[in-house]
Amino acid sequence: MKMEKLISCCGLNCASCDARIATLANNDELRRQTAEKWKVMYNSPGITPEMINCTGCRTEGVKIVHWNDCAIRKCAESKGFSTCGQCDSLLSCETIKPVLQFAPDAIENLKLAN
Repeated sequence: MKMEKLISCCGLNCASCDARIATLANNDELRRQTAEKWKVMYNSPGITPEMINCTGCRTEGVKIVHWNDCAIRKCAESKGFSTCGQCDSLLSCETIKPVLQFAPDAIENLKLAN
């Protein structure tokens, strides 16, 4: 069985993201667990379960709080790209570098998304 892929601007797979899964299932326990995990993972103690609502950055629907400020998404959109995989500077880009460090599979996702 092939796993669904819903690739974000930065190459993360939204289909496997706990925030998206919690949103689609309206699962408050998963929202709580995700907020606790992300507080540590992203060194963001202010994350609350109420913030865990997102359908994916390239789909219609509710977006995670960070979406409005996401420099990666803004850069891709300013260049007319749907993902960073369309950019010639991908491998040397300082903006996307932090994502690629904690999610190395994002590069492969970006190659397949375009």
